[in-house]
Amino acid sequence: MNYLIAVLPDRIQAEAAYLALEKDEIPISQVSILGRGYKSADEFGLIDPYDPARKQVKLMASWLIPFGFVAGYTFSLITGLNTFAWAGEIGDHFIGGILGGISGGLGSILAGGGVGLIIGGGDAVPYRNRLNAGKYLVVVQGSETLVRKATRTLKQFNPENIQGYTT
Repeated sequence: MNYLIAVLPDRIQAEAAYLALEKDEIPISQVSILGRGYKSADEFGLIDPYDPARKQVKLMASWLIPFGFVAGYTFSLITGLNTFAWAGEIGDHFIGGILGGISGGLGSILAGGGVGLIIGGGDAVPYRNRLNAGKYLVVVQGSETLVRKATRTLKQFNPENIQGYTT
């Protein structure tokens, strides 16, 4: 499936683009307007990339934190370094376990996609930001020929951004 997403500054432009696409005989069932008063990003299926990343980080943390605790405790026990001698023998190993658990938590962020969660990634975020800023998206989905034809039509409206995708 091919997608074409055009970012337009206001509702009037988006509606004019929609009518121009209809006039150029592009099936309206394959055209969507996203923005205030029309479909939302969630209704259209523009997934929030933060949701899967959060789920993956939680899944990774559920086993990496306990594993890190056990590994930290065992390391402290085996090496006998007495890094935290002030805490006593058991306290020293327990603190080693806590530090191992913290390392497991950091590992879950890195391995679970938390870096993308922190710095952002993918094209869904900029499109969501534009919708939040009051802009409108006109989305055409269909064959490559249909998308090319829609591109010519939408370029007449000088969109802020126009991008094609193939899935």
